[in-house]
Amino acid sequence: MTRGTPPPETLTLHVPFRVVKRGGRKEMQLPKGAAQLRRTDNTLVKALARAFRWKRMLESGEFATIAELAEREGIAPSYMTRVLRLTLLAPNIVEAILDAKQGPEVTLARVLEPFPTSWEAQPMHFG
Repeated sequence: MTRGTPPPETLTLHVPFRVVKRGGRKEMQLPKGAAQLRRTDNTLVKALARAFRWKRMLESGEFATIAELAEREGIAPSYMTRVLRLTLLAPNIVEAILDAKQGPEVTLARVLEPFPTSWEAQPMHFG
């Protein structure tokens, strides 16, 4: 277009993408090779923060049992146990989550499922 040419009335732009569900939310997924800005998965980060906070509270002796802490937090002990397992994630996986560099398969629902406690086996489980 030149300066003297009026803009067209309609402009059509084609952007290839898919809509995928991630952690109960819908997200746009661009094709491979396209630059894609990753957003931090706040739900996952919040769960990690809670897990490490609860672990610290238990280890300090502030609460004697998971059941006692769960009652104070107003959640089921079984859920607290699953979230506490996040403290067993390999440091590189925790770092990837905090830096929003984890793969799309690393969701809160997925990390709350049983996973290997061996740090070496975890990338194969989540990858």
